[in-house]
Amino acid sequence: MVQQVTEFDTADDLDFYPESDGKPMAENTIQFRWIVLIKEGLEIFFASALNVFVAGDLLWYPVRGNKYIKCAPDAMVVFGRPKGDRGAYVQHREGNVAPQVVFEVLSPGNRSAEMKRKFNFYQKYGVEEYYIYDPIKNNLQGWLRSNSILKPIANINNWTSPRLNIKFVLTPTTLEIYDPNGEKFLTPVELKEESKLERQQRQQAEQQAQLERQQRLQAEQKAQQAEQQAQLERQQRELERQARFDAVRQLLQMGLSVEQVAQALSLTIEEVEQIR
Repeated sequence: MVQQVTEFDTADDLDFYPESDGKPMAENTIQFRWIVLIKEGLEIFFASALNVFVAGDLLWYPVRGNKYIKCAPDAMVVFGRPKGDRGAYVQHREGNVAPQVVFEVLSPGNRSAEMKRKFNFYQKYGVEEYYIYDPIKNNLQGWLRSNSILKPIANINNWTSPRLNIKFVLTPTTLEIYDPNGEKFLTPVELKEESKLERQQRQQAEQQAQLERQQRLQAEQKAQQAEQQAQLERQQRELERQARFDAVRQLLQMGLSVEQVAQALSLTIEEVEQIR
């Protein structure tokens, strides 16, 4: 049993609030999948927010000393409370901060009387925003507190939660939830596939970067080789020029005329004159 103990707790109080009501978290796979999607999507979205607590199917006890007044929202968000494990959300141990936003995901087993009881509970104990999604009928309902009363949200499609800053979009077949960056809430399977795709994209980007580095290296090597070749050619021309210079001087010293030296070395008279 996980408990958060404060100075207001007594030894008896620690075991006073049951951590289970004996009811299943979900009645079918569709309901369970949506509870997980909403709860985990909120966890991911608020991961860097230290004082935002997110929970799913956690019993909430709003009244100190009364273990019979309780409710377990399918998902709830509490601003102003730290993250961490809890066996139950016992409000008086949490600075008397009530969850501000709650979610319920309907299943065929939900009865109107049960949902009315939950609505009255959330109305009475201070919930600011309340959302119900029926994945079978693809129907979303929402209520926003105004003047101490939860009032229906008239235009729920494309609605942005004032507290959560997430957007609800009803398509013809399903509900899509987006964070302020336009990132869609995804199931664990979709997150895994997205992570796999991102890894593949990173690998491709790394391979492309490596190929570009190799291409730059090859280009640098070619430029270096071209410079070396140009330097060899300059050295060769210098050697040839020096050889001609030496040959002209030698023949002139032997007494040959400029014309004879030019003819002997296949040079013009002007070239011989320049060397002379």
